[in-house]
Amino acid sequence: MRGEPTGQSGSKIDVKLDRISNLPSDVTEKILSRLPIRDAVRTNVLSRQWRYKSAILPHLVFDDRCVSTRMNHTIFVKIVDRVLLLHIGPIHKFKLTLENFVATSDIDQWILHLSRNSIKTLILQIGRGGRYTIPSCLFSCQELFRLELSHCLLKPPPSTFKGFKSLKALQIDNATMSQDVLENMIVSCPLLVTLTLIDCDGFTHLKVNATCLRTLAVIGDFETVILENTLNLNYVYLISNANVTQVRVPGTCSNLVNFFVHLPQIRDLGISKSFLKYLAAGGCPRKLARSCRYLRYLNLRMSFSNKDEVLTALCLLRSSPTLERLEIFSDHAAVEVENNYSLLDDNHNCVFSELRLVEIKDVSGAKAELDFIKFLLLSSPTLKSMKIKPAYADGSLELLKKLLEFGRVSVNSKIIYLAP
Repeated sequence: MRGEPTGQSGSKIDVKLDRISNLPSDVTEKILSRLPIRDAVRTNVLSRQWRYKSAILPHLVFDDRCVSTRMNHTIFVKIVDRVLLLHIGPIHKFKLTLENFVATSDIDQWILHLSRNSIKTLILQIGRGGRYTIPSCLFSCQELFRLELSHCLLKPPPSTFKGFKSLKALQIDNATMSQDVLENMIVSCPLLVTLTLIDCDGFTHLKVNATCLRTLAVIGDFETVILENTLNLNYVYLISNANVTQVRVPGTCSNLVNFFVHLPQIRDLGISKSFLKYLAAGGCPRKLARSCRYLRYLNLRMSFSNKDEVLTALCLLRSSPTLERLEIFSDHAAVEVENNYSLLDDNHNCVFSELRLVEIKDVSGAKAELDFIKFLLLSSPTLKSMKIKPAYADGSLELLKKLLEFGRVSVNSKIIYLAP
Protein backbone atom coordinates (compact mmCIF):
# COMPACT_ATOMS: atom_id res chain seq x y z
CA MET A 1 0.00 0.00 0.00
CA ARG A 2 1.41 3.38 -1.02
CA GLY A 3 2.23 5.80 1.72
CA GLU A 4 2.89 3.09 4.33
CA PRO A 5 6.31 3.19 6.01
CA THR A 6 8.47 0.35 4.81
CA GLY A 7 11.56 0.25 6.99
CA GLN A 8 11.56 3.03 9.56
CA SER A 9 11.63 2.30 13.27
CA GLY A 10 8.13 1.72 14.61
CA SER A 11 6.68 0.71 11.23
CA LYS A 12 4.18 -2.08 10.76
CA ILE A 13 6.86 -4.14 9.05
CA ASP A 14 9.16 -3.78 12.08
CA VAL A 15 6.41 -4.89 14.44
CA LYS A 16 5.81 -7.99 12.36
CA LEU A 17 9.51 -8.84 12.14
CA ASP A 18 10.13 -8.43 15.90
CA ARG A 19 7.65 -11.11 16.90
CA ILE A 20 9.98 -12.55 19.54
CA SER A 21 9.82 -9.34 21.59
CA ASN A 22 6.04 -9.65 21.73
CA LEU A 23 5.99 -13.20 23.06
CA PRO A 24 4.20 -13.77 26.37
CA SER A 25 6.46 -13.27 29.37
CA ASP A 26 6.22 -16.93 30.44
CA VAL A 27 7.40 -18.07 26.99
CA THR A 28 10.29 -15.61 27.05
CA GLU A 29 11.28 -16.86 30.49
CA LYS A 30 11.35 -20.44 29.25
CA ILE A 31 13.58 -19.46 26.33
CA LEU A 32 16.01 -17.60 28.56
CA SER A 33 16.09 -20.37 31.16
CA ARG A 34 17.37 -22.78 28.50
CA LEU A 35 20.31 -20.55 27.60
CA PRO A 36 23.61 -20.49 29.50
CA ILE A 37 23.31 -17.65 32.02
CA ARG A 38 26.04 -15.68 30.21
CA ASP A 39 24.02 -15.71 26.97
CA ALA A 40 20.77 -14.95 28.76
CA VAL A 41 22.29 -11.79 30.25
CA ARG A 42 23.57 -10.70 26.83
CA THR A 43 19.99 -10.48 25.51
CA ASN A 44 19.51 -7.21 27.39
CA VAL A 45 21.20 -5.36 24.50
CA LEU A 46 18.66 -6.54 21.91
CA SER A 47 16.16 -3.78 22.62
CA ARG A 48 14.50 -1.82 25.41
CA GLN A 49 11.92 -4.59 25.74
CA TRP A 50 14.68 -7.10 26.52
CA ARG A 51 16.68 -4.91 28.88
CA TYR A 52 15.33 -6.37 32.11
CA LYS A 53 14.01 -9.74 31.02
CA SER A 54 17.11 -11.67 32.18
CA ALA A 55 17.17 -9.70 35.42
CA ILE A 56 13.91 -11.25 36.63
CA LEU A 57 14.77 -14.89 35.92
CA PRO A 58 13.97 -16.88 39.09
CA HIS A 59 16.38 -19.73 38.17
CA LEU A 60 20.11 -19.01 37.99
CA VAL A 61 22.47 -21.77 36.86
CA PHE A 62 26.24 -21.24 36.78
CA ASP A 63 27.97 -24.29 35.33
CA ASP A 64 30.52 -25.24 32.70
CA ARG A 65 28.26 -23.90 29.95
CA CYS A 66 28.85 -20.34 31.10
CA VAL A 67 32.63 -20.64 31.37
CA SER A 68 34.89 -20.30 28.36
CA THR A 69 38.36 -21.83 28.19
CA ARG A 70 39.89 -18.34 28.29
CA MET A 71 37.84 -17.10 31.24
CA ASN A 72 39.83 -16.64 34.44
CA HIS A 73 38.67 -16.72 38.02
CA THR A 74 38.20 -12.95 38.33
CA ILE A 75 35.96 -12.66 35.27
CA PHE A 76 33.72 -15.51 36.40
CA VAL A 77 33.30 -14.01 39.88
CA LYS A 78 32.40 -10.66 38.29
CA ILE A 79 29.74 -12.35 36.15
CA VAL A 80 28.08 -13.97 39.16
CA ASP A 81 28.38 -10.79 41.22
CA ARG A 82 26.82 -8.69 38.45
CA VAL A 83 23.94 -11.11 37.85
CA LEU A 84 23.08 -11.16 41.54
CA LEU A 85 23.48 -7.40 41.94
CA LEU A 86 21.20 -6.53 39.00
CA HIS A 87 18.65 -9.24 39.72
CA ILE A 88 15.08 -8.12 40.34
CA GLY A 89 12.65 -10.13 42.45
CA PRO A 90 13.04 -13.51 44.19
CA ILE A 91 15.61 -16.14 43.25
CA HIS A 92 13.97 -19.53 43.51
CA LYS A 93 16.86 -21.65 42.25
CA PHE A 94 20.61 -21.17 42.37
CA LYS A 95 22.94 -23.84 41.01
CA LEU A 96 26.72 -23.66 41.04
CA THR A 97 28.47 -26.59 39.37
CA LEU A 98 32.13 -25.86 38.87
CA GLU A 99 35.43 -27.51 39.71
CA ASN A 100 38.23 -25.65 41.49
CA PHE A 101 37.21 -22.29 40.14
CA VAL A 102 36.01 -19.90 42.84
CA ALA A 103 37.31 -18.88 46.25
CA THR A 104 35.29 -19.83 49.31
CA SER A 105 34.88 -16.18 50.33
CA ASP A 106 33.03 -15.48 47.07
CA ILE A 107 30.67 -18.40 47.61
CA ASP A 108 30.06 -17.25 51.18
CA GLN A 109 28.89 -13.86 49.89
CA TRP A 110 26.63 -15.43 47.27
CA ILE A 111 24.96 -17.68 49.84
CA LEU A 112 24.48 -14.69 52.14
CA HIS A 113 22.80 -12.85 49.28
CA LEU A 114 20.59 -15.85 48.48
CA SER A 115 19.52 -16.22 52.11
CA ARG A 116 17.76 -12.87 51.71
CA ASN A 117 16.02 -13.75 48.44
CA SER A 118 13.52 -16.52 49.25
CA ILE A 119 15.78 -19.21 47.76
CA LYS A 120 13.93 -22.52 47.35
CA THR A 121 16.45 -24.73 45.52
CA LEU A 122 20.15 -24.49 46.27
CA ILE A 123 22.66 -26.78 44.53
CA LEU A 124 26.37 -26.41 45.29
CA GLN A 125 28.68 -28.82 43.47
CA ILE A 126 32.07 -27.36 44.11
CA GLY A 127 35.12 -29.10 42.70
CA ARG A 128 37.08 -32.07 43.93
CA GLY A 129 39.68 -30.30 46.00
CA GLY A 130 39.43 -29.50 49.69
CA ARG A 131 36.13 -29.40 51.50
CA TYR A 132 34.25 -26.10 51.29
CA THR A 133 33.03 -25.07 54.74
CA ILE A 134 29.34 -24.24 54.56
CA PRO A 135 28.75 -20.79 56.12
CA SER A 136 26.25 -20.38 58.94
CA CYS A 137 24.10 -18.08 56.79
CA LEU A 138 22.93 -21.16 54.85
CA PHE A 139 20.83 -22.10 57.86
CA SER A 140 18.92 -18.83 57.42
CA CYS A 141 17.41 -20.06 54.14
CA GLN A 142 14.11 -20.98 55.73
CA GLU A 143 12.19 -21.37 52.47
CA LEU A 144 14.48 -24.07 51.07
CA PHE A 145 12.59 -26.87 49.32
CA ARG A 146 15.60 -28.71 47.87
CA LEU A 147 19.22 -28.69 49.02
CA GLU A 148 22.20 -30.41 47.37
CA LEU A 149 25.72 -30.06 48.75
CA SER A 150 28.89 -31.60 47.34
CA HIS A 151 32.54 -31.62 48.50
CA CYS A 152 31.85 -29.62 51.61
CA LEU A 153 32.30 -29.54 55.38
CA LEU A 154 29.18 -29.21 57.49
CA LYS A 155 29.68 -27.80 60.94
CA PRO A 156 27.03 -27.58 63.68
CA PRO A 157 24.40 -24.95 62.84
CA PRO A 158 24.06 -21.80 64.95
CA SER A 159 21.97 -22.01 68.11
CA THR A 160 19.27 -19.92 66.45
CA PHE A 161 18.67 -22.60 63.79
CA LYS A 162 15.20 -24.09 64.18
CA GLY A 163 15.32 -26.41 61.20
CA PHE A 164 14.44 -26.30 57.50
CA LYS A 165 10.67 -26.40 57.88
CA SER A 166 9.97 -26.60 54.12
CA LEU A 167 12.82 -28.86 52.97
CA LYS A 168 11.65 -31.98 51.13
CA ALA A 169 14.79 -33.16 49.28
CA LEU A 170 18.29 -33.32 50.79
CA GLN A 171 21.35 -34.69 48.95
CA ILE A 172 24.87 -34.60 50.39
CA ASP A 173 27.82 -36.25 48.66
CA ASN A 174 31.56 -36.34 49.29
CA ALA A 175 31.05 -34.30 52.44
CA THR A 176 32.40 -34.35 55.97
CA MET A 177 30.13 -34.00 58.99
CA SER A 178 29.75 -35.49 62.43
CA GLN A 179 27.07 -38.00 63.27
CA ASP A 180 25.27 -35.47 65.49
CA VAL A 181 25.21 -32.81 62.77
CA LEU A 182 23.64 -35.19 60.25
CA GLU A 183 21.10 -36.66 62.65
CA ASN A 184 20.04 -33.23 63.92
CA MET A 185 19.66 -31.94 60.37
CA ILE A 186 17.40 -34.88 59.47
CA VAL A 187 15.25 -34.41 62.56
CA SER A 188 15.06 -30.67 61.86
CA CYS A 189 13.41 -31.26 58.46
CA PRO A 190 9.87 -32.42 59.36
CA LEU A 191 8.71 -32.53 55.72
CA LEU A 192 11.75 -34.38 54.34
CA VAL A 193 10.69 -36.85 51.62
CA THR A 194 14.00 -37.76 49.90
CA LEU A 195 17.38 -38.23 51.59
CA THR A 196 20.53 -39.13 49.63
CA LEU A 197 23.99 -39.55 51.18
CA ILE A 198 26.92 -40.54 48.96
CA ASP A 199 30.50 -41.16 50.15
CA CYS A 200 30.25 -38.94 53.21
CA ASP A 201 32.70 -39.27 56.11
CA GLY A 202 32.87 -38.27 59.75
CA PHE A 203 30.41 -40.91 60.93
CA THR A 204 29.93 -44.68 60.68
CA HIS A 205 26.57 -45.07 62.39
CA LEU A 206 23.51 -43.50 60.83
CA LYS A 207 20.24 -42.87 62.62
CA VAL A 208 17.31 -41.77 60.46
CA ASN A 209 14.27 -40.30 62.16
CA ALA A 210 11.95 -38.84 59.53
CA THR A 211 8.19 -39.26 59.58
CA CYS A 212 7.52 -38.17 55.97
CA LEU A 213 10.55 -39.84 54.37
CA ARG A 214 9.75 -41.94 51.29
CA THR A 215 13.15 -42.41 49.63
CA LEU A 216 16.44 -43.21 51.41
CA ALA A 217 19.68 -43.82 49.50
CA VAL A 218 22.99 -44.21 51.34
CA ILE A 219 26.30 -45.20 49.74
CA GLY A 220 29.47 -45.18 51.79
CA ASP A 221 31.44 -46.70 54.64
CA PHE A 222 28.64 -46.81 57.21
CA GLU A 223 28.35 -49.79 59.54
CA THR A 224 24.81 -49.49 60.86
CA VAL A 225 21.55 -47.82 59.94
CA ILE A 226 18.94 -47.37 62.63
CA LEU A 227 15.47 -46.36 61.49
CA GLU A 228 12.92 -44.58 63.64
CA ASN A 229 9.53 -43.19 62.62
CA THR A 230 10.07 -44.17 58.98
CA LEU A 231 6.75 -45.90 58.38
CA ASN A 232 6.26 -44.12 55.02
CA LEU A 233 9.51 -45.28 53.40
CA ASN A 234 8.89 -46.79 49.95
CA TYR A 235 12.37 -46.86 48.38
CA VAL A 236 15.53 -47.83 50.30
CA TYR A 237 19.02 -48.35 48.83
CA LEU A 238 21.88 -49.08 51.24
CA ILE A 239 25.30 -49.79 49.76
CA SER A 240 27.99 -50.12 52.43
CA ASN A 241 31.67 -50.44 51.57
CA ALA A 242 32.72 -50.91 55.19
CA ASN A 243 34.00 -54.15 56.65
CA VAL A 244 30.94 -54.60 58.83
CA THR A 245 31.20 -56.63 62.01
CA GLN A 246 28.09 -58.57 62.92
CA VAL A 247 27.11 -56.56 65.98
CA ARG A 248 23.56 -56.75 67.19
CA VAL A 249 21.84 -53.44 67.94
CA PRO A 250 21.39 -53.20 71.74
CA GLY A 251 17.86 -53.89 72.94
CA THR A 252 16.86 -55.94 69.88
CA CYS A 253 16.60 -59.66 69.29
CA SER A 254 17.64 -59.44 65.62
CA ASN A 255 18.91 -56.62 63.41
CA LEU A 256 16.86 -57.99 60.52
CA VAL A 257 13.61 -58.07 62.48
CA ASN A 258 14.21 -54.65 64.01
CA PHE A 259 15.10 -53.10 60.65
CA PHE A 260 11.94 -54.19 58.83
CA VAL A 261 9.60 -53.22 61.66
CA HIS A 262 10.14 -49.66 60.44
CA LEU A 263 9.52 -50.48 56.76
CA PRO A 264 5.87 -51.59 56.48
CA GLN A 265 5.41 -49.72 53.17
CA ILE A 266 8.67 -50.74 51.47
CA ARG A 267 8.33 -51.23 47.69
CA ASP A 268 11.87 -51.09 46.30
CA LEU A 269 14.84 -52.34 48.31
CA GLY A 270 18.52 -52.51 47.44
CA ILE A 271 21.20 -53.64 49.91
CA SER A 272 24.84 -54.71 49.66
CA LYS A 273 26.65 -57.73 51.07
CA SER A 274 28.15 -55.81 53.99
CA PHE A 275 24.74 -54.66 55.09
CA LEU A 276 23.38 -58.19 54.70
CA LYS A 277 25.97 -59.28 57.28
CA TYR A 278 24.78 -56.54 59.61
CA LEU A 279 21.14 -57.61 59.20
CA ALA A 280 22.06 -61.22 59.96
CA ALA A 281 23.43 -60.32 63.41
CA GLY A 282 21.31 -61.65 66.25
CA GLY A 283 19.91 -64.52 64.26
CA CYS A 284 17.91 -64.79 61.07
CA PRO A 285 14.33 -66.11 61.22
CA ARG A 286 12.97 -68.28 58.47
CA LYS A 287 10.39 -65.62 57.74
CA LEU A 288 9.57 -62.17 59.10
CA ALA A 289 6.58 -62.04 61.44
CA ARG A 290 5.17 -59.15 59.38
CA SER A 291 5.61 -59.75 55.67
CA CYS A 292 6.81 -57.10 53.20
CA ARG A 293 3.53 -57.23 51.33
CA TYR A 294 4.26 -54.19 49.15
CA LEU A 295 7.81 -55.12 48.11
CA ARG A 296 7.96 -55.40 44.30
CA TYR A 297 11.68 -55.03 43.55
CA LEU A 298 14.65 -56.45 45.45
CA ASN A 299 18.30 -55.78 44.57
CA LEU A 300 20.99 -57.69 46.48
CA ARG A 301 24.77 -57.68 46.29
CA MET A 302 25.82 -60.82 48.13
CA SER A 303 28.31 -63.65 48.51
CA PHE A 304 26.77 -67.07 47.94
CA SER A 305 29.65 -68.62 49.84
CA ASN A 306 28.63 -66.81 53.04
CA LYS A 307 25.85 -68.72 54.75
CA ASP A 308 24.61 -65.75 56.80
CA GLU A 309 24.14 -63.63 53.69
CA VAL A 310 22.31 -66.42 51.84
CA LEU A 311 19.98 -67.12 54.79
CA THR A 312 19.21 -63.41 55.13
CA ALA A 313 18.39 -63.19 51.42
CA LEU A 314 16.14 -66.27 51.70
CA CYS A 315 14.29 -64.75 54.63
CA LEU A 316 13.60 -61.63 52.57
CA LEU A 317 12.35 -63.73 49.65
CA ARG A 318 10.01 -65.79 51.84
CA SER A 319 8.72 -62.58 53.46
CA SER A 320 7.90 -60.87 50.14
CA PRO A 321 4.72 -62.46 48.72
CA THR A 322 4.24 -59.84 45.99
CA LEU A 323 7.85 -59.66 44.77
CA GLU A 324 7.91 -59.27 40.98
CA ARG A 325 11.54 -58.50 40.16
CA LEU A 326 14.76 -59.80 41.70
CA GLU A 327 18.25 -58.60 40.79
CA ILE A 328 21.40 -60.10 42.34
CA PHE A 329 25.08 -59.21 41.96
CA SER A 330 27.19 -62.17 43.04
CA ASP A 331 30.43 -61.41 44.83
CA HIS A 332 32.46 -64.01 42.98
CA ALA A 333 35.67 -62.72 44.58
CA ALA A 334 34.70 -64.21 47.95
CA VAL A 335 36.90 -67.06 49.04
CA GLU A 336 34.80 -68.61 51.79
CA VAL A 337 33.77 -72.10 50.76
CA GLU A 338 32.61 -73.66 54.02
CA ASN A 339 29.00 -74.10 52.87
CA ASN A 340 28.16 -77.59 51.70
CA TYR A 341 24.45 -77.27 52.39
CA SER A 342 21.83 -77.44 49.66
CA LEU A 343 19.11 -74.81 49.36
CA LEU A 344 16.72 -77.40 47.96
CA ASP A 345 16.89 -79.51 51.12
CA ASP A 346 15.30 -76.85 53.32
CA ASN A 347 13.19 -74.82 50.88
CA HIS A 348 11.26 -77.31 48.78
CA ASN A 349 7.89 -75.81 49.80
CA CYS A 350 8.70 -72.20 48.88
CA VAL A 351 6.58 -70.61 46.15
CA PHE A 352 7.18 -67.14 44.72
CA SER A 353 3.85 -66.69 42.98
CA GLU A 354 4.44 -63.16 41.65
CA LEU A 355 8.12 -63.36 40.69
CA ARG A 356 8.42 -62.69 36.95
CA LEU A 357 11.85 -61.24 36.25
CA VAL A 358 15.18 -62.40 37.68
CA GLU A 359 18.66 -61.18 36.80
CA ILE A 360 21.83 -62.60 38.37
CA LYS A 361 25.16 -61.02 37.41
CA ASP A 362 28.79 -62.06 37.89
CA VAL A 363 27.99 -65.75 38.23
CA SER A 364 31.17 -67.83 38.67
CA GLY A 365 29.50 -71.25 38.50
CA ALA A 366 30.02 -72.13 42.18
CA LYS A 367 27.75 -74.79 43.66
CA ALA A 368 25.96 -72.35 45.96
CA GLU A 369 25.14 -70.05 43.01
CA LEU A 370 23.83 -72.93 40.89
CA ASP A 371 21.77 -74.23 43.81
CA PHE A 372 20.18 -70.81 44.22
CA ILE A 373 19.36 -70.54 40.50
CA LYS A 374 17.87 -74.04 40.49
CA PHE A 375 15.85 -73.18 43.60
CA LEU A 376 14.35 -70.08 41.97
CA LEU A 377 13.47 -71.95 38.76
CA LEU A 378 11.62 -74.62 40.75
CA SER A 379 9.83 -72.11 43.01
CA SER A 380 8.57 -69.44 40.59
CA PRO A 381 5.45 -70.58 38.66
CA THR A 382 4.95 -67.20 36.91
CA LEU A 383 8.58 -66.60 35.98
CA LYS A 384 8.99 -65.06 32.50
CA SER A 385 12.74 -64.66 32.19
CA MET A 386 15.92 -65.27 34.11
CA LYS A 387 18.97 -63.38 32.87
CA ILE A 388 22.34 -64.84 33.78
CA LYS A 389 25.60 -63.00 33.24
CA PRO A 390 28.83 -64.95 33.98
CA ALA A 391 31.77 -63.33 35.71
CA TYR A 392 34.33 -64.73 33.29
CA ALA A 393 34.42 -65.70 29.62
CA ASP A 394 36.41 -68.83 30.44
CA GLY A 395 34.11 -71.69 31.32
CA SER A 396 30.97 -69.78 30.36
CA LEU A 397 29.93 -72.44 27.82
CA GLU A 398 30.05 -75.14 30.50
CA LEU A 399 27.99 -72.91 32.79
CA LEU A 400 25.37 -72.45 30.07
CA LYS A 401 25.06 -76.21 29.61
CA LYS A 402 24.40 -76.67 33.33
CA LEU A 403 21.75 -73.96 33.34
CA LEU A 404 19.87 -75.49 30.41
CA GLU A 405 19.68 -78.81 32.26
CA PHE A 406 17.84 -77.32 35.22
CA GLY A 407 14.14 -77.99 35.54
CA ARG A 408 11.66 -75.15 35.89
CA VAL A 409 8.09 -74.93 37.13
CA SER A 410 7.07 -72.12 34.75
CA VAL A 411 6.46 -73.42 31.23
CA ASN A 412 6.79 -69.89 29.82
CA SER A 413 10.10 -69.04 31.48
CA LYS A 414 13.24 -68.31 29.46
CA ILE A 415 16.87 -68.36 30.48
CA ILE A 416 18.65 -65.47 28.80
CA TYR A 417 22.41 -65.82 28.80
CA LEU A 418 24.30 -62.53 28.71
CA ALA A 419 27.85 -62.33 27.41
CA PRO A 420 30.45 -61.51 30.11
